[in-house]
This record gives sequence, C-alpha cells and structure tokens, in this order.
Amino acid sequence: MKAVKAYIRCIKAEEVLEALEDAGIRDVTLIDVMGTGHLVDPNVSKYSIECVKKYSKVAKVEVVCSSTDVHKVVEVIRKAAFTGMPGDGMIFVSSVEMAVKIRTGAVGESAV
Repeated sequence: MKAVKAYIRCIKAEEVLEALEDAGIRDVTLIDVMGTGHLVDPNVSKYSIECVKKYSKVAKVEVVCSSTDVHKVVEVIRKAAFTGMPGDGMIFVSSVEMAVKIRTGAVGESAV
C-alpha cells in the first residue's frame, strides 16, 4: 500500500477531489495547512504575526491506495492541480506498512 500526500493550491482542491472521485477514488482526506518555501505563491502569501514567517494557505490531500493504483492517483492529482504557475505544489508517495479499520478490524488493503 502507498500513501499519497499532495500539497496543492486551495483554489484547486475541489477540482482535485472531483477528479479523484471521477477516477473511482473516494476515500480522500483534505486538510487546510500553511506552507512555506517553494509552495508559497508570492501573489497570495503574507507575513504571519504569530509565526513571523512568510506563509501561504495550502490544501493537503491524502490518499492511501494499493501499490497498483498509486500512479493513477498521482497523475489524477497532478493534472487536476496544474496551473503552470510557480506554487502549484508537490506530491509525495510513501509506503504504508499497515492499515487497520477500527470498526471491523480488517487489516491491510481490505481495510482501505
């Protein structure tokens, strides 16, 4: 199993979620986060009084999927999040050692 974590523009989040659903991927987590560095869009970033650092609001999309579906998930996110401008975001893929469904006790891919 693989975990796909994508940091994208907030304005592209709904489009990415719709594209994932159209591709048959429905178990998605969406989180509002703040990013710095290459993810920061200079047109919408600002200085935080609390952090005293430059940041930009970013949407984090998380999907856990089978190893055979990971390339499809990555490509769907990449295409839907693309604007061609700096700050489009990043996608990271990592291995998932175990998944356990709390309600049923299912383990592994059957849990997701």
